[in-house]
Amino acid sequence: MFDRDHEWAALGGFISDDQPGATLGVVSGRRRQGKTYLLEAACQAAGGFYFGATEATDAESLRRISRSLTEHVRPASPYHFAGWAEVIDALLALGRERPIPVVIDEFPYLARANPELPSIVQEALRPRRTQRSESRTRLLLCGSALSFMGKLLAGNAPLRGRAGLDLLVRRLDHQLAAQFWDITDPRLAMQVHAIVGGTPAYRREFARGDSPSGLDDFDSWVTRTVLNPESALFREARYLLAEEPDLRDTTLYLSVLASVAEGNATRGGMANYLERKAADIAHPINVLEDAGLLYRDDDVFRANRPTFRIAEPLIAFYHAIMRPVWDQLERPGAAERVWRASQRRFASNILGPHFEQVCRDWALHHADPDLLGGLPARVGHGVVHDPRTRANHEVDVAVIGIADGEKPPLLAIGEAKWNDTMGIAHLDRLRQIRDAVGEAGRYDVRETRLICFSGAGFNDRIHEATAASDDVVLVGLPELYA
Repeated sequence: MFDRDHEWAALGGFISDDQPGATLGVVSGRRRQGKTYLLEAACQAAGGFYFGATEATDAESLRRISRSLTEHVRPASPYHFAGWAEVIDALLALGRERPIPVVIDEFPYLARANPELPSIVQEALRPRRTQRSESRTRLLLCGSALSFMGKLLAGNAPLRGRAGLDLLVRRLDHQLAAQFWDITDPRLAMQVHAIVGGTPAYRREFARGDSPSGLDDFDSWVTRTVLNPESALFREARYLLAEEPDLRDTTLYLSVLASVAEGNATRGGMANYLERKAADIAHPINVLEDAGLLYRDDDVFRANRPTFRIAEPLIAFYHAIMRPVWDQLERPGAAERVWRASQRRFASNILGPHFEQVCRDWALHHADPDLLGGLPARVGHGVVHDPRTRANHEVDVAVIGIADGEKPPLLAIGEAKWNDTMGIAHLDRLRQIRDAVGEAGRYDVRETRLICFSGAGFNDRIHEATAASDDVVLVGLPELYA
């Protein structure tokens, strides 16, 4: 198990809690992140019961869990459950003598076949119910359909307020992903992460352990894995959409994602790309957000001006590089020719935006607060209008601090360039933007620091300016992966 110490500790604390009464936990996360591996390991370590649901009718699922529980308990006569209320009571009975984990994996499959199932679980876990009070079963419901799992404990849902654990198994970040892929070169690590992200299964199962040996092997690695029709990674992006239960007619959803991959990050841009009204694409955008496939990023300088980005790097890569030439890629031997012709598109549509997002993630989760001038409350990006020049300036990284007075402090603003060697002109631009933000009056810019992020390095003049100033920070690939 790689870097799941936090999740393992959370599960261990929940499972080993010796207090009387059955308790409920919820575990969610996108597919291929290792949830099943984690939960099976927890059940094995604690002698628990694991049941993995499949897409099936309610009657078939009842037969399957009857057989599974019979094999686990080995009662005098086999179980033949007629309904889920009987199943839940039998699962609660497993914990009469000690705390024991009971896992129902892919719970959304069961709930789709029987929408009353969450209410049945709620009824079984009523505080004054004898079966619950006499049990110490730690019931864990797990699922990969984020839209469903996100609503399981929300609002007026039956299980609202019933769970003692709500665990999200996240992707590996860019630093952990580099370790997982055994990549020590930060430039190579960033390029690999821009394609496959931090999903563990993509290395071990899908690429069968194939990791690029160095920068000179990267192009070959792309063609022999992601662009190879015989590789499991080749069609993975398509399958990710097909597996989402709320995406019934995928045509419009695919088009929305394609428009974002083309650089149309606003509602208006997507609507123009699709030749539709903005109101017509509101529903698919919301569904893709709920499914965790599309992220909304609010402009930190302008209200009600959100932009959108594709959450899964492999889907972004598919739409930008693979989907436009899919027919060619399906023919054996076409991968190298397609990849050679896609270099510029890969750099501008994939690597550049991905590098900017990694810089924002680094500022929020990894950067020393002393380097930024304080602890970030929020990190985003946005557009600043300069009334003196009547120009709009895009800010790649904006670090907002915790407000102690009337205005929150703007701790830092930054510019991120993947392939450009940064110089004094970039620094002058950031100073101009800082002055414009100060004049707008929304943020306190008295201590704002200027950060230059570069994947290609910095020239001598900007190094000299950094040495002579306390408000300038240079962050290259070594710092991002430190």
